[in-house]
Amino acid sequence: MADDTLKTSPASPPAASPAPAAGRRPSFVVALVPLAAMALLLGVGYGIYRIKAQVLLVAAASVTAVLGLLLGFRWKDMERGIVESIHRAMPAILIMLSVGVLVGSWMASGTIPMVIYYGLKLISPKLFLATACLVSSVVAVASGTSWGTIGTIGVAFMGIAMGLGIPLGPAAGAVVAGAYFGDKMSPLSDIPNLATVVSGSNLFDHIRHMTWSAVPAWLAGLALYVAVGLKYGATAVRSETLDLILRTLRSSFRFNLLLLLPMAVIFYFAAAKKPTIPAMVLSSLVAAALAVLVQGMPLTDVAAAMNAGLPARTGVEAVDRLLAKGGMMSMMETQLIAFTAFSYGGIMQATGCLAVILDKVMGFTRRVWSLVLTTVGAAVLSAMITGSSYLSMILPADLLAPAYRRKGLAAKNLSRIVEESGGIIVPLIPWSMAGVYITGTLGVSTFSYLPWAVMNYLSVAILALFGLTGWTMAPRVREDETQPGS
Repeated sequence: MADDTLKTSPASPPAASPAPAAGRRPSFVVALVPLAAMALLLGVGYGIYRIKAQVLLVAAASVTAVLGLLLGFRWKDMERGIVESIHRAMPAILIMLSVGVLVGSWMASGTIPMVIYYGLKLISPKLFLATACLVSSVVAVASGTSWGTIGTIGVAFMGIAMGLGIPLGPAAGAVVAGAYFGDKMSPLSDIPNLATVVSGSNLFDHIRHMTWSAVPAWLAGLALYVAVGLKYGATAVRSETLDLILRTLRSSFRFNLLLLLPMAVIFYFAAAKKPTIPAMVLSSLVAAALAVLVQGMPLTDVAAAMNAGLPARTGVEAVDRLLAKGGMMSMMETQLIAFTAFSYGGIMQATGCLAVILDKVMGFTRRVWSLVLTTVGAAVLSAMITGSSYLSMILPADLLAPAYRRKGLAAKNLSRIVEESGGIIVPLIPWSMAGVYITGTLGVSTFSYLPWAVMNYLSVAILALFGLTGWTMAPRVREDETQPGS
């Protein structure tokens, strides 16, 4: 997905509550009208005309509200549902804002640029495909953005591939797989953060839980890249673009071990299971101090970076695109999507439509394996209909979260499944925004890199296997699963 960033232990998604007595309970066919309206609006409006998802979600919520009025519900009832739904999401909103500040401060301090710099130094022409995947993973973890990684480091790797005579399809697939693996394992990314928001889990618990499926899929991809890449002759060719990026990063920042302190703060709080927001605030303050003391940046510029991102002006477009990230303002669109999606879900709850649909869906989810496979199918279908990483997670999570609670399954199971079945499948869909972006940026068609983005689709297969066997499906251990250690 596009720009990503650090959000964490979010709020529980709304549970399906019974319809208020003010109106009559809708039939199953009537309850499907809001879903059909949303699918049509997103499929046509977003998928074809690229209308902003939040606008279409407002339209879908409006259709649902009109249906509620026809069923005899008062606007006050539906308004209450919206308020309650958004209220549950407020902790996540605060985390999103904190994330924007964090990424902006880490950019200003040189923490993220330093990690990217030394990650790029690992490149080995002899093992190009594996190196491309590995370095893309490191950069995406450090920066929290798959698109940014693909648009900068990915472009550099494509230049190297052309110089080495390596087919561009495998090269692009390795970059995409690495970028999306790093993206989903980064606490700085909006994808895992949004997954935890809509599922009601904790970010660090979610990321740890994803390692069961993501790491094996990633390692399998690396093994394939090593095996395939060895047949391409090793040469000393080195990309001028890559060298330019390295020189520019080195000349723009002062690198030393002190720049790892902001990361150390985050990792300590995570290991100690301390609250997330204080950790991010403290880490941001440490990074801001380093930006002033180490980088010599004026305090006003540091504050501007924390608000709107680092105004990168290195004169090298690839580096500027990589560094111009973060700031509270970068989180606005993600928050708008969350607000509108939760508003739609709140009206669905208040009118009883969600409860009716869930009752029917539960008929297909009597066992854990059928619930997992239903979730996987719903996420993949949402991804194909909407072409959006956000909506492919929001929609199935909002629909199926109550089913996981009823079966005593931890929310981190749901967040893992919707992210790996929805969020990382989107770049493999040619008509999605991610697919269009990757094709345009790397100059390779979706169908050319799709077979080589091993991690993206193998993770889904592993999830399905876990669902069938019940292995790694963690039980629910506490009421509030947004707290660490859930």
